[in-house]
Parts: sequence; C-alpha cells; structure tokens
Amino acid sequence: MSLKKYSMLAIKAGVGLVPKPVRNFAKKNPALTSLYSRSLQKSGLFYGFPSKKKLQALYNQSLAKQASDMNQILADLPVLHAKISVAIIGNDALGVSKTLASLVHQSAHIESVLVQCTLFKQQTNTKTLNITAFNHLTDDVVTSENVPLLLLECGDELHPSTLALLARQHITALLYVDTDEKNAGNTFENARMLPDWNPDYQLTYGYIETGVVLPADWRKTISTITAKSIAGLIGEWWLKSPGMVVEHFPYALIHRPDSNAKKRAQLKEITQLVNTIDARSRVVSDKLVNVIQWPIFNTPLVSLIIPTKNAKELVKECIESILTKSTYQNFEILLVDNNSDEPESLAYFEELNQHEKIRVLKYPHPFNYSAINNFAAQQAKGEVIGLINNDIEVITPDWLEYMVGHALREDIGCVGAKLMYGDDRIQHAGVVLGYGGGAGHAHKYFPRYHPGYMNRLIASHNYSAVTAACLLVKKSLFDAVGGLNETDLTVAFNDVDFCLRVRAQGVRNLYCAEAELYHHESVSRGLDVSKEKMARFNAELDYLKSNWAEVIAHDPAYNPNLTLRRENFSIKEKSEQESSIQSSRA
Repeated sequence: MSLKKYSMLAIKAGVGLVPKPVRNFAKKNPALTSLYSRSLQKSGLFYGFPSKKKLQALYNQSLAKQASDMNQILADLPVLHAKISVAIIGNDALGVSKTLASLVHQSAHIESVLVQCTLFKQQTNTKTLNITAFNHLTDDVVTSENVPLLLLECGDELHPSTLALLARQHITALLYVDTDEKNAGNTFENARMLPDWNPDYQLTYGYIETGVVLPADWRKTISTITAKSIAGLIGEWWLKSPGMVVEHFPYALIHRPDSNAKKRAQLKEITQLVNTIDARSRVVSDKLVNVIQWPIFNTPLVSLIIPTKNAKELVKECIESILTKSTYQNFEILLVDNNSDEPESLAYFEELNQHEKIRVLKYPHPFNYSAINNFAAQQAKGEVIGLINNDIEVITPDWLEYMVGHALREDIGCVGAKLMYGDDRIQHAGVVLGYGGGAGHAHKYFPRYHPGYMNRLIASHNYSAVTAACLLVKKSLFDAVGGLNETDLTVAFNDVDFCLRVRAQGVRNLYCAEAELYHHESVSRGLDVSKEKMARFNAELDYLKSNWAEVIAHDPAYNPNLTLRRENFSIKEKSEQESSIQSSRA
C-alpha cells in the first residue's frame, strides 16, 4: 500500500474520532468537503467492495432481515397455488440427487409438489441423464398439470420456504428470484442480488440462470423453444416475444454451485440466438460476457453536440480524438460557443468552422447546459444526436459503431458510454437512482480493468439513466420529450431527468460497455463549491426528488438489498436496512 493510502487511512480514522456535531458543521463548508472528497478519491482506497470478512457479515445481516420478511409473508398472505411443478435441468446425476434432496425439506405450506425430471431421459443400463428440448417438458408437465413450473439447474438447493413463498405469489408472468452459494460449512455467501427485468443484461451475461417460475399458461405465449438452458430459454423467449412480462422476487431462495464452464455454455447458446436476428455476438470466454454489435443500416448521420466556453486545449483534444480515432465516420460536430472571450480559443474555433465535418454555433446567453444542447439539437441534421462534453477523449475507435447500433434499435432510448478519469478509474458506467438520495454513477472510482459486480462493468445492459457527458439518442426521441429541461435543471440532473422522460416513452436506456472514453470531468467549469452553486445544485436535486420519487425509491436496474450510501454495489448495512424500513412505514 502506498504512503498516500496509509495517510488517507489515518486521516479517515481521525475524522471518525471527531464529535458528530463538529463533523456535521464541517460538512457545511463547501471547500473543506470538496478537498476531503477529492483526497479520498485520489487515494484509490474506497472504490471497491468491503473485505470478504466484512461482506460476509453484511450478508449475514441481510439474510436475517430476509428471514424476518419471509415469515411475515407466510403469515400474512394466503396460498394462491396449491400445486407447483418442479423441473430439474442438467446432465449430472449427483447434482440432480442434491436438488431432489433439498425438495424433501420444503415447508408444508402447499398441497403437493409435483417433481418432474422430464428433461432427463434415462438411458438403458446406464446412469447417464441426457438433456432434451424444452418443448418436451411442456408436453409432459405444463399441459397435463396446468400449474406454475419452477425451473432449477441440477445441483441447486432450495431454501426451506421456497415453494411456500412462491405459492403465495401472483404468478401470471415469468418470475425469478435471487440466489447465492452454499459452501462446505453450510454458510451462505457470494450473494447474487439481481436487478429487475433487464433484457440486455440477459443477452450479454445471462444473469437469470435458475430459480425461474413459468406461469401455467406460458406455452400459449411461445410455442417453440430450442434452448436447453434456463438462461437460454429466457433469452430466446424475449427475442421472440419482446413484450413478455417478467417479475422479480428479490430474495435469495436458491443456493447454487458456481460453474464458469456452465456459464460459458449458456453464453454460447445465447450468442447463437442473437446471431439469428442480424446482430453479431461473440463470447469473451475469459471475461464471461457476450459482446454484441447491433446492425447499423444505411449508416445514418450522427450529430455530435459539444458545448464550450473557451477551453481551447480541451476542445482540441476532444475533437481531434473524434476525428482521428473514430472508425464510424458519418457524423457532424456542432461546437456551441457559449460566450468565449479568449483570443486563442476564438481563433481556433474559427479554424474549426472551416472543417467539412464541423459547424461552430454561437450561443450568446448565460450558461444553461440544457438550453445550449436544445439550441444545437434544433440545428442538427443527423438522425441520431450525441451529447458530448468538451472534456471527452476517445479511447476505443469503434465507440460510435457500438453506440449507434444500440441507439437505432426501436426499443432503446438513451445510450451511454463507459467513461474513465485520466488515471483509468471509472467515472461513469450507468446511473443508479437513489444513490445519496438522488442519483449517482455505478461503480464510480473502480479501476478500468475491474469486471464490476456480476460483470456489470463489462457487460452492456440497461440502466434507468446514463450521463449526458457522452450520450446518444434518436433525434425523434429527443424531440418527442422536448429535449432537456432548461427551466428547472440548468446544470445538474438534466441528463437523469431527460433519460427518465425518454424511458417513459416505452423504451429502455442502456450502458454500452464497449464504448470507452476518457472524461476529464468539469475541468473547464470548475467545482461547484460556492454558496450560490450549492444552492442551485440543492434546488435541482429537490426537483429530481419531487418529480422522480418512485424511481429513486426503487430503481429497477438496482437491487433493494444493495447499498445506496456508496456506489460500489455492496450490501446494505443494518442501519441502512432499518432506515429503509422506517421510510417505507412513514
């Protein structure tokens, strides 16, 4: 550990000893708060997960709360499904036996459990079990019994109350649960706290892979399934029926073995499915992720809007990186000059205005980020609009191919990129609502090489919002929602509000992990440390809270058991769980 890190550990420990009233008073000092925050960030200490020991303690607390919640559900809700069928999937006889054994210990809260292993065909004179297709399963189980069907991977073990809890859910759509692992000492660990239905995450990571309940009439929705894994089934179902409804029950009801080999097989199956719809998908085996290039038809013009005031060197680095590194070349750059007064910047902007791909627009009004972008969007000629900060620098040459491919999809709204600080720490990889009571950046300060929680840094998938520091969206959608809110959100949270309004159009927003760029954040504008700027920030935060309270209370791209105090996907501490309960009761 570096001397800087040791120093920051000592400072952090010392701050903890300061009386709370003094600490609260110090937090009101903008300059002091900013200095302390920046020092912590630069130390590199606090980007990631707690220690394994601390994380296990947090999960044990979470399991205790889960047990309390489950007991309440069992006491309060009536049984809705007297019968539930169970199908075990895999080719390991020992794993099947392990799963069957866990079914014996299910609490007796439902009339009966019909266990079907119809995905297994016993071979003559052997103990080998061979997998068959899902449509065989529906013929043998769903049609005959007309009850919900729980799909498990062989080797999975059920929580003792799994079937009892599922019997009390309104299973009218596909439903899935969270999972964890059970180690040799019968301790539960490595919690997989899943987001709500996230179609693109299913295609790039297959995050739902067991503990799935199908409604009794699911065969009416889709008649033919070729997939042979649960992850593949869900991916195939969604590709064939994009309007499918999926519910999430955020409790760890399945304890499962970890298997990279099984995950690779699932991803390969999903890749084969994606490749049937004109997209190009490939498995990155060592990272356990699917990389998908969605088709780009007719290479549409992209209008990249870059607001600036002076900042010649930043603008030069930004524009030259776009011009020289980008392999997708059908774009125009709209550089919006907001009251620049430095002679060298003005001369450079005039030079840029002669470039065939660049137009310099004058915006001679007070700084208003929303209004500046709206002004430029009205003059954009492209089918796709890109909002780009003047402190962005391209890293991956094919960044625009990946982002444009997503932006052109009918069911996708805003597309954001993976942004790094200059020292290769994550600045943005999707926005989570609820962080700090408002919104924050997922995995902020993680190192660039890190896969993130459940591969969420390296897998392109859906978030409720993304940052406008590098954001692509169809111009038709931009116009449909009236652009950015230039009345109430002049500087902060306008991108979050914009993304949520776009999402309300019935599309999904997406974080594109393959598009990597540097973001030298707010270098040109400085830090918001004055009283006036803090007052404006707080007013805009209040606007966000009052207008998007429902999403802040429960962001579907997150999990209610994960912390909102830090941006590292750690598990909630007991005090945070208790405050959440009190807030829900208020």
